[in-house]
Amino acid sequence: MRIAEFILQDMEGILREWEAFASTQLPAAAQMTPLALRDHAKQILGAVAKDLATPQTRQAQAEKSRGRAQEPLGAPETAAEIHAVLRARSGFDINQLVAEYRALRASVLRRWMDVIPPADRRLEDVVRFSEAIDQAIAESISFFIARVDQARSLLLGMLGHDMRSPLNTMLATAAYLTALKAGDKVSDAAARLTRSGRAMSVLLEDLVDFNRIMLGLGINVTRAEVDLGAVLADEVDQLRGAHPGREISLEVEGDATGRWDGHRLQQLTRNLVVNAIKYGAPETPVRVALTCRDAEVGHRGRQPGSHRRRRAARQDLRPAGAGPGGGARRKRRGRTRPGPVHRARDRPGPCRRRAGALPGRRHRVHGAAAATAAVAAQRVPPALRGRACVCAGCAGGSKGLDG
Repeated sequence: MRIAEFILQDMEGILREWEAFASTQLPAAAQMTPLALRDHAKQILGAVAKDLATPQTRQAQAEKSRGRAQEPLGAPETAAEIHAVLRARSGFDINQLVAEYRALRASVLRRWMDVIPPADRRLEDVVRFSEAIDQAIAESISFFIARVDQARSLLLGMLGHDMRSPLNTMLATAAYLTALKAGDKVSDAAARLTRSGRAMSVLLEDLVDFNRIMLGLGINVTRAEVDLGAVLADEVDQLRGAHPGREISLEVEGDATGRWDGHRLQQLTRNLVVNAIKYGAPETPVRVALTCRDAEVGHRGRQPGSHRRRRAARQDLRPAGAGPGGGARRKRRGRTRPGPVHRARDRPGPCRRRAGALPGRRHRVHGAAAATAAVAAQRVPPALRGRACVCAGCAGGSKGLDG
């Protein structure tokens, strides 16, 4: 008797063993009914038996083993996929989900070998059965992870939304205490409360950004007419307070007024300066320069010696046998959608460069925070592609932004 025929004939006995094993997966299974414990096990076994009874070429077998099995367009969810979703709702973890399939494989093979003489057992059946179970596991894991990630993202979204009300209440109370002018002690306490509330607000915005990324919605970019020089001056002033032992200077040349996302560009500047402090020579100052011209804006952070420290750090982290620059090449090969292209290359010069563009004006970014610039920039205007870098340290040596 072939395994496909045996599964259909001994279905009830196999399901009883499935149910018995599922009931041991605590604590999720503690309050589940026998029907819920069996869930879609019968449909999964039916799909396995149907797959075993279907002729399969060697090429189809090889494609299936690599996860490239052909699926018809518009096909409904499989029993394994639905089973994964229901197990996630019931509180099973991924180890318990996979354990069910492991027990099912062992149960079917043991029961089949108990009734089939050794001379009638076919190795091909065992191989095909294991492939079918592996396919069901792959389908279940994919849907299980997607379901858990979706639930986590929704939870974070609700948490971020619900935190806004108490946070706004705290800030309003702090403003009220400040307006009372009830003495230095009360004013100082209100000021601390305001600073803490603003810090919590920043963390909350980061949480919202992370959640939007996880849901595939991207990060909000809000552009407004601002003076970019004033925006960066405020950020640099805060960085000086956070790093009192380091000299941080800001140079602004020209008119930096335009439509910018000031918050994102402050994040960019913060990352540039913090990386310069972390990887640069401790005794040298950090200089942030903003150069504004008619058609372009250049923004760079520079510290002598920082590129050598970063190169040494990358050498320490590089896998054995990896050539120089392999990570950057892999990232460029893995780009799958249009948008700003960020080049990163090591060269004898003042900095390790990453290039991005801001809408409406050319904005060259030098340092380790080009991802933030990409968020603020969105896409590179066609008119700006192919222009040379305006950074004096790089002497116009970069290629265009279009890769």
